Amino acid sequence: MRSLSLPCNAQHPFSILCLGAHSDDIEIGCGGTILHLREHYPNCVIHWVVFSALGARAAEAESGAALFAGKKIASAPMLKGFQDGFMPFVGAEVKTAFEGLKATIAPDLIFTHNPNDAHQDHRLIAELTWNTFRDHLILEYEIPKYDGDMGRPSVFVPLDSEVCEKKVRYLMEVFQSQQAKHWFRQDTFLALLRLRGMECNAPSGYAEAFYCRKLVL
Repeated sequence: MRSLSLPCNAQHPFSILCLGAHSDDIEIGCGGTILHLREHYPNCVIHWVVFSALGARAAEAESGAALFAGKKIASAPMLKGFQDGFMPFVGAEVKTAFEGLKATIAPDLIFTHNPNDAHQDHRLIAELTWNTFRDHLILEYEIPKYDGDMGRPSVFVPLDSEVCEKKVRYLMEVFQSQQAKHWFRQDTFLALLRLRGMECNAPSGYAEAFYCRKLVL
């Protein structure tokens, strides 16, 4: 197992773009890594975009961004109003939103969905991420769900147990609208963190994992 580090230059902020189809996706998929980067890369700046954040879920998205990105957030989170589950049917409008991002943000690192995700909204966001940002480092996160679509990720971020505990606590505190879902439980999230930690031999035993299609050394 070989470790790679992201560039750290105090003179040039390291720009991170987090993309999520729904209000809790970023936090579930890469929340621990965001907390880790905040601590270890003080020059990072985080852009936070959620494509479906309506009603109570908009407030949850704002709270999630505030807790996970904190003072590293570049501006207020960008919250879009696309209907949950229907994004592929308004793909042109979602594409237009991506073009707006490309015109205003030049990220060094992008977190987004995986194209093999069973949720149709997740797949569209993944596809448009690659269509829009063609010369960027893109890491695709994973979301546990009923569909059983977990794969074999290739990039791992070992996390301290304290970071993992904070991630899970924030998830349970913020996303009250998801509490009725049987899978939205502390043990679900901790189990996945533990599994990925085992796979990469993380010192703490915990990690988040990502899919990376293209990487230049």
